[in-house]
Amino acid sequence: MAIRKRQWIAPDGTAKQAWLVDYRDQAGKRRAKQFAKKKDAEAWSVNAAAEVQKGIHTADSVSVTVQKAAELWLGTVRAAGREPTTVAAYDQHVRLHIVPKCGARKLSQLTAPIVRTYLDDWLLHLSRPMALRVFRTFKAILSDAQERGLVAQNVALAVKVQKVKREKGKAHPPPKKDLRAILEAASKAGDLMGRAIIELAVFTGMRASELRGLAWRSVDLKKARVTVEQRADAKGTIGPPKSEAGHRTIALPSRVVQTLREWKLACPDHALGLVFPSPKGKPLSHRVMTLNYVQPIQTEAKVKALGMHAFRHAAASLWIEQGLNPKRIQTLMGHSSIQVTFDTYGHLFEQAQKDAEEADAIAAALFADAT
Repeated sequence: MAIRKRQWIAPDGTAKQAWLVDYRDQAGKRRAKQFAKKKDAEAWSVNAAAEVQKGIHTADSVSVTVQKAAELWLGTVRAAGREPTTVAAYDQHVRLHIVPKCGARKLSQLTAPIVRTYLDDWLLHLSRPMALRVFRTFKAILSDAQERGLVAQNVALAVKVQKVKREKGKAHPPPKKDLRAILEAASKAGDLMGRAIIELAVFTGMRASELRGLAWRSVDLKKARVTVEQRADAKGTIGPPKSEAGHRTIALPSRVVQTLREWKLACPDHALGLVFPSPKGKPLSHRVMTLNYVQPIQTEAKVKALGMHAFRHAAASLWIEQGLNPKRIQTLMGHSSIQVTFDTYGHLFEQAQKDAEEADAIAAALFADAT
């Protein structure tokens, strides 16, 4: 690294000077960067020399802005065939939070401390979940740029998010009395399709998108089981489950098998062979499934309306009460990791264990005097 003074005469006749850092990058290519003050040039040269030695230096002249890197990354995401809702969320992160904050800054100018200030600002002005999602998007943009050779390192990886202990995320299943009332109302209702939707949701824990994309070929009424092989996204496009773990087979109680037998006879024929088709033979939208088929039965049951995800939690809690181990619950729920299962239902496992211990203690106390 060599620092030298550069002097010249401007077009208006005034004398100008600057400090030029002349150096070679890790590839041996000659580079230069200019500063107004010598102390700034010296400070930058020390950092640049260290980066060159480690092989992680990116010259400003070959770098791109955060905005350009984000555009390239979004193009990759779209080309990968990600769901429209996912792409729309990423696009929102970029347009509303990343570009306004640092879109004009070149990747080569980013440092971990600078990124830390971005994260702190997002945490200050956004909800914590949204701030963390934006930060994950930001890191993904830098990783993509690094793979493209537009920057030598992803400085965001050095920025750690402090974990906070919170209850949010833990599932709270609906009361059993409400579930019983809903199931009783469903069995009395003349709407076979609504009854089938609710019973499948309660006794299989399938996601609403999986129910909307369920095909008859995946339902084996003789062996009393259903296999999750596909789902319908927010726009009604049929595709694979959310993750590889989403592919699973779930046993069906006899009451659900009987309901599905009846509904299969009444279900109109259509090209897609869906269990719950729209009048046009397409996947039901989440809104139509809820408003037209699920809510009317809950209204008849005179209970507080439950969302489709509440039925999923109900299924998990019933399995836990029956003594299924966490790994089995993970498989049945289609969770990508056991940690997701514990984060969501760990407190239910603890309560089930506590209930069993208390029952044993009561039994022991009853017979204590007999010994």
